Amino acid sequence: MLDLKYSLVIEATEDPLFFSFYSPTLEGFTGVGSSVEDCLYKARFDMDEHTALMCEQRMPVPAPDAEPTVLVRNSHGIEAA
Repeated sequence: MLDLKYSLVIEATEDPLFFSFYSPTLEGFTGVGSSVEDCLYKARFDMDEHTALMCEQRMPVPAPDAEPTVLVRNSHGIEAA
């Protein structure tokens, strides 16, 4: 179980040790990791921090996704299952 509150997109780069991630639902939420697993781990914990910061700054926080998804894309933009 991934235990994510919001959907996540993970994108590979030309560098095999560098991945980026963002949430299409959670405005401004981005990060980097050294693998897909690292991105998932960081995103899981950083989403709570990000929403707390949004609340602190009185920004609207979207409701968690009912069924969050994770989309992984390779460095050429082709989606992987």
